Amino acid sequence: MNQVETDREDRIRRALHHLREGTTDQWDDVAGFEAREFTDPEVARRERERIFGRVPSIVAHSSEVPKPNDFITLRMPLNNVLIVRQKDGSVRGFVNLCRHRGALLEEQESGRCRLFSCGYHRWSYDLDGSLRAITRDNTFGEVDRSKYGLVELPTEERHGFIWMVDSADAKIDVAAWLGPEMDAILAGYDLDGLQCVRAEGFDEPVNWKIMQDAFLDGYHIQYAHPNSAAKHIHTNVMTFEDFGRHCRFVAPRKTIDKWIEEDPGETSLAAHVTETHFVGPNCTLLRQPDHFQLLTFRPDPSRPDWSRMEMRLIVPPVERSGMDPERWQKLWDKNWEILLAVLHREDFPLLRASQVGMASASAGPMVLGRNEVANHLFHRETRRLVEESS
Repeated sequence: MNQVETDREDRIRRALHHLREGTTDQWDDVAGFEAREFTDPEVARRERERIFGRVPSIVAHSSEVPKPNDFITLRMPLNNVLIVRQKDGSVRGFVNLCRHRGALLEEQESGRCRLFSCGYHRWSYDLDGSLRAITRDNTFGEVDRSKYGLVELPTEERHGFIWMVDSADAKIDVAAWLGPEMDAILAGYDLDGLQCVRAEGFDEPVNWKIMQDAFLDGYHIQYAHPNSAAKHIHTNVMTFEDFGRHCRFVAPRKTIDKWIEEDPGETSLAAHVTETHFVGPNCTLLRQPDHFQLLTFRPDPSRPDWSRMEMRLIVPPVERSGMDPERWQKLWDKNWEILLAVLHREDFPLLRASQVGMASASAGPMVLGRNEVANHLFHRETRRLVEESS
C-alpha cells in the first residue's frame, strides 16, 4: 500500500471512529448568514463578475469533445460559449456570437463541423476563431478581418476536465487555482482516462449557492432521502480536509457497519465510503467505489433566484471495465436513472421551497452548524472571492 492509499485508509478509519462515537469533524464555531445572499440582484451581479469572471471553473469533461472538429455550446453567467477541439488536439473557447450583427453563431448543444457559419448572413469562421469569409465582400466594404474573429475566452484542459474563466479580459492557470493539494488529488484519479457516459443540465428556480450547499451537506441525508441515499450512506458523519479554496471529505457507506464492532486490521475500507470534493468555486466531485459523479452549479445570467445545475456520470470506458458493451451500457443507464429520480423527486422540490422561503421579507438571520463543515468552507471562499475582487 503506497502513502496515498495509507492516508486514505487513515481518513476512513477516522470516519469509522466517528461512527462508533456518534461524532463528526466540526468547524470552529457556528456562523450566520442572511436570506439576501440568495435573493439580492446586486449580490448576484457581483458573484457573476468577481467569481465566474475571474477564476476557473469546470465546464465539461474532455471526453465530451473527443476529436478535432467536435464542439459543445453552453451558457455561462456572463457569456454564451462555444468550445471546440482544435486540429492539433487542444481545446479553445469562444464567445458564441457572430462579429457581424451579433447573431448566435452555433445553436446546437453539440456537434462536429469543419467551420462555423452564421445563419443570419453566412459569415463563417475557422475552428481557431479566425474570420474565414464575409459573404458578398465586394459590396460590404473594407474590414480588417484580424480584428473580427471570434472573441476568445480563457480555456484550459487539465485532469480530464475543460476549465474556463468567463471573461475575455482574464487569464487562466488551473494548477495555480487548484493549489498543490487539490491539483495532486485530481492528478491521481486518472480522470482523463475516463469517459463521460451521461450528462444533462437543469435550469431551476433556485439560487446557485442553495444548490451547491445541498450537495456538500451530509446532515440532511436521513431526513430528505429516507428511502434512497439514507439506505446507503450514514448521516452527519464525515472526516474533512480544508485546502483553502477547496476541500475533501469522506462519508461512510452503510456497508462499513460490520466493522463498527470489529477491528478491520489491515483490510482496505475504500469500497465502503463516498469521497466528496468541493472544487471551487462551484463543483462537487463525488468519488464512488467504481465511478465519479460531477455536479456543477452556475448562476443565471440575470436572475438571482435561478441557476443551472449540470450532472455528469464519469466512468471507466467499456474496454477497461471487464464488461461486454451491453452490460456496461445497462449498468450506467440504471445508475443514471437512479440519480435522476433522487434529484427530481427529492432534491429539487426541497431546494425550490428553500428559495421561496428565502424570499420572505422578515426571514431573519440563519445559521450553519459546526457539523456543516464543507458548507462553512464554501460560504467562506465565496465571500472571500467577492470581497478580495472589490
